[in-house]
Amino acid sequence: MTHQASAPGAAGTGAMLSPTIHLVDDDAAVRDSLALLIGTVGLRVQTWADPRAFLEGFDRQAIGAIVLDVRMPGLGGLTVLDTLVAEGVDQPVILLTGHGTVDMCRRAFKAGAAEFLEKPVDDEQLLEALQQAVRQHVKSRERRQAGRQARERYAQLSEREREVLGLIVAGLTNKEIGRALDLSPRTVETHRANLFAKLEADSLARLIRDYAALVEDEAAP
Repeated sequence: MTHQASAPGAAGTGAMLSPTIHLVDDDAAVRDSLALLIGTVGLRVQTWADPRAFLEGFDRQAIGAIVLDVRMPGLGGLTVLDTLVAEGVDQPVILLTGHGTVDMCRRAFKAGAAEFLEKPVDDEQLLEALQQAVRQHVKSRERRQAGRQARERYAQLSEREREVLGLIVAGLTNKEIGRALDLSPRTVETHRANLFAKLEADSLARLIRDYAALVEDEAAP
């Protein structure tokens, strides 16, 4: 069974929107003490005693981070980490262990852990690692959302508009684009205005930042 504690200080942020820390440890005393600690910085905590139940039941779409104990009966933290990575789960993972070794630490980072901390865990170190992990996760999700929206807008362009966009990204002027595509300057200006509007780009710099990679991907063989 799991229990969920709304962290002090989270009121007013929207329970469903605030980041959630999934804490997976078979030791009830450790779970309770760490949940209280994490709650002091306004993070919601969901605790799990069984790593298999965690893998089956946790919200993969939520913003937050995962704290895993390395040594648990049946399914250790490193195995859980491998499973999360294989499934494409993007929440950062922090591993905790009372018996850390250099080899274990190396393996954890190689497997994709965001941090590897030894028990007894330093409170400030854990909280700092969690807050940094959450910030990174938020930024990662924002980049992914922006990329998805950019692809959707790019798909709305006509074939001619994509050609014009490719030449804009390549650094050509309107006159040069007109010569390259055998179009009048006025027609180039019309295509340029249309694609800027469709792509919701308010400047050339933003256009290049958001769409240059899509143009290059389409041009690649």
